[in-house]
Amino acid sequence: MSRTKTHVWADGMIRTLLGTALFAASLIISGGGAEAQTSDLVSKSALRVCADPANLPFSNEAGEGFENRIAELLAEKLGKPLQYTWFPMATGFIRRTLRENRCDVVIGYAQGHELVLNTNHYYVSTFALLVDPEGPLAGVTTLADPLLKDKKLGVVAGSPVTTHVTKNGLIGSAKPYNLMVDRRIESPSEDMLADLRSGEIDGALMWGPIGGHFAKHGGREMKVIPLTAEKNVPKLFYRITMGVRQGELVWKRKLNSLIRRNQDEINAILREFGVPLVDEYGAPLPAAEQ
Repeated sequence: MSRTKTHVWADGMIRTLLGTALFAASLIISGGGAEAQTSDLVSKSALRVCADPANLPFSNEAGEGFENRIAELLAEKLGKPLQYTWFPMATGFIRRTLRENRCDVVIGYAQGHELVLNTNHYYVSTFALLVDPEGPLAGVTTLADPLLKDKKLGVVAGSPVTTHVTKNGLIGSAKPYNLMVDRRIESPSEDMLADLRSGEIDGALMWGPIGGHFAKHGGREMKVIPLTAEKNVPKLFYRITMGVRQGELVWKRKLNSLIRRNQDEINAILREFGVPLVDEYGAPLPAAEQ
């Protein structure tokens, strides 16, 4: 993910994906720092997780998000209690949590973000189009589909999918939703889904892990169409990792081992939350792997 004008957004999510904001910021930034080993500041007595207290479907203080569930799984495998440091995933999140040594890992972070040292990715997902399953757009698979002409699409301003909307001539009728928000106060994704269900917009474009969750909550279930057939740039699929402090290579390797050995259980959690999973190249995974 690079911080060019074109790629402006977050691969971290989402990941609401930062909650929509940081995720947004993380999707757009690329270029990791040097991986020199530093002193180990990781707690030996607990799994200390940095998380947003109000950022479903990723995390909240009640432990209802899929990142909460993954953190619980890791803590169980490590045989340690789980402790959280809560801070809104917006500007200052990494500085006030990971860098102040108040916690040791961010469960969901975009690969390549220079603010953290990334583990291996544990899932790849994509942006998606959400529509009424019984409406005229239910068969659409790409934003180039003529059926979308003159349709009103909801889109998070500044997200990578906005560029695709523009290139396909759909931006004129699109309805923008805020990117940089405090999810304790405002939830653009939920607002977008409410507008879709009410008929205010014809389709909703959002990060797949967010869309997959909210499509099933808040009213009648919507259809989630992963945007895996897009030909334009920027890419719409992103690798999501865990983030640790720069230089903590031993901790990174330990997390990599945990991810590798527990990938099936992690995938089961992601599927339960409706996260659209794709392969390394953005293609849909076979049904057996979903």
